[in-house]
Amino acid sequence: MDDTLDRLGQSIKAALPASVTGYELAYGELTLRANAADVVKVATFLRDDPACQFVCIIDVTAVDWPSREQRFDVVYHFLSPRLNQRIRLKVMTDEVTPVPSLIDVFRGADWFEREAYDLYGVLFTGHPDMRRILTDYGFEGHPLRKDFPLTGFVEVRWDDEQKRVVYDRVQLAQEFRTFDFLSPWEGTDYVLPGDEKAKEAGKTEGKGS
Repeated sequence: MDDTLDRLGQSIKAALPASVTGYELAYGELTLRANAADVVKVATFLRDDPACQFVCIIDVTAVDWPSREQRFDVVYHFLSPRLNQRIRLKVMTDEVTPVPSLIDVFRGADWFEREAYDLYGVLFTGHPDMRRILTDYGFEGHPLRKDFPLTGFVEVRWDDEQKRVVYDRVQLAQEFRTFDFLSPWEGTDYVLPGDEKAKEAGKTEGKGS
């Protein structure tokens, strides 16, 4: 299988030398790297070339590398049912540079690209409906970025006086920032509420023995 995928990677790289920057094999899977501006050209080749026939788009997602100048890998997964093979395509972009949409090549890319925008903030040009798909209306930020706070920026609640859903800034009370990292199996250095009688009973049993 690795030899077959290696030959496929070589043939794709030879056919698109200016667009495909490289390929790699890992864990029995073929991954192509391409220029983001040429992603439509590469995807069209993968779909139409007789040696490829990757006619099914399985997923579009992203990986965030905050320390990198082009912090996002936009990752595409394709399937060739006829050849019984899968392939992964990666392109790089930053927070402000959009990637061409694949919606004219694969209609199934529609919701995948919206999800990548919603969760990572990756922009796609040529998409007819580039809006959030998973988060709520008025949501701030992109929750799968590595620098997104675990608590989020706002919290949603129902206001009984206004009779509507309102958004408040997240406020953490101080007691929720104090954590006891002692193992419950080793016990604590202090008496937990409710354990007073248990400790007194232990002392009494010790004296009787």
